[in-house]
Amino acid sequence: MDQEFKDMDSAGQWQSLYIEIRDQSHECPYKVAKFPENRNRNRYRDVSPYDHSRVKLENSENDYINASLVIVEEAQRSYILTQGPLRNTCGHFWLMIWEQRTKAVIMLNRVIEKGSEKCAQYWPTQEERETSFRDTHFVVTLLSEDVKSYYTSRVLRLHNTSTGESREIFHFHYTTWPDFGVPESPASFLNFLFEVRESGSLATEHGPAVVHCSAGIGRSGTFSLVDSCLVLMDKRKDPSSVDIQKVLLDMRQYRMGLIQTPDQLRFSYMAVIEGAKCILGDDSVQTQWQKLSREDREPALALPPQPPKRPTDKLNGNRVPHAALDAELDAEPNHERTAVTGVAGKEQDFDEGKEGNVRKRHREERIAGTAQKLQEMKQRLSDSERRRKRQRSSDS
Repeated sequence: MDQEFKDMDSAGQWQSLYIEIRDQSHECPYKVAKFPENRNRNRYRDVSPYDHSRVKLENSENDYINASLVIVEEAQRSYILTQGPLRNTCGHFWLMIWEQRTKAVIMLNRVIEKGSEKCAQYWPTQEERETSFRDTHFVVTLLSEDVKSYYTSRVLRLHNTSTGESREIFHFHYTTWPDFGVPESPASFLNFLFEVRESGSLATEHGPAVVHCSAGIGRSGTFSLVDSCLVLMDKRKDPSSVDIQKVLLDMRQYRMGLIQTPDQLRFSYMAVIEGAKCILGDDSVQTQWQKLSREDREPALALPPQPPKRPTDKLNGNRVPHAALDAELDAEPNHERTAVTGVAGKEQDFDEGKEGNVRKRHREERIAGTAQKLQEMKQRLSDSERRRKRQRSSDS
């Protein structure tokens, strides 16, 4: 495998391999994601869960959430790959974690990246300590937080107010992995991965770990692919028998577009090759990873600006006419999927430029964010109107 990597590198064949994997990936139906009532539950209109592998919410009127159960059977690994929660889906996110008996959430993005909100603030900060999600009847409390140079580990308490039960959830947050990019080094990534593993939260006695970035396919796909390949190497005791390309193609049957760039594909190979040293019995490499990652130094960058607070039930006296809301929502463009997905809507070839993809993604985020805020305001206005009608009825 090491020689294969060197040959690929010297020949500059990563883009060719990436395109080959893309072309061999088979797209499955995803009709439920496109239902009108689910439109505002998708962060990106070109990233949808397949019908056959989507996670279904059990105790909810609408069972849809943009999340996929990815199973690597031989490795006895299962992951839920999902988008970064939207402000209106945070409650659904915690409901899924409760119902699936998840022990750990692995977050691979920052809330704000390049000035855009890539994920809602779905867990409490040090200042808040506690956040309530009344729509699904959960309260999340921050119990502890350990901030390293490039990742943060948290312990959260998830309390179900309907049943009175509580569970502790690990939250592993990689804070320096750029969108469409790769971590600083395989050492820092593997140090993070083994920290997650050592928590025991990926073990079979727990439900599937929830892994997310912004879209739930690029960074999330990289994490899941590397972890699965290292498990397979350990089980087979023969690293050369693990075909990374085949493992990725199998995983792509469960969620579209896993691994978004040739660079992420190359990095996955690098991380698997480096991780194999530990699997083969070189215990010293974990210490080397820890030193190379310099996890104990101060974070190099200031924490990103926090997004605005989640809107409350009150509008502070500001009324927005329903007609104006409808007009703005209807103005949202509805062009076809283009950038990230499988056969019918192939990923753009990278000679068209990665920056074009990023600009398009940012533009769609701004549009979706505006529409989402308007939808929330519209819903609150409707709720307020219903309450006033009930009040008038009781007064009469």
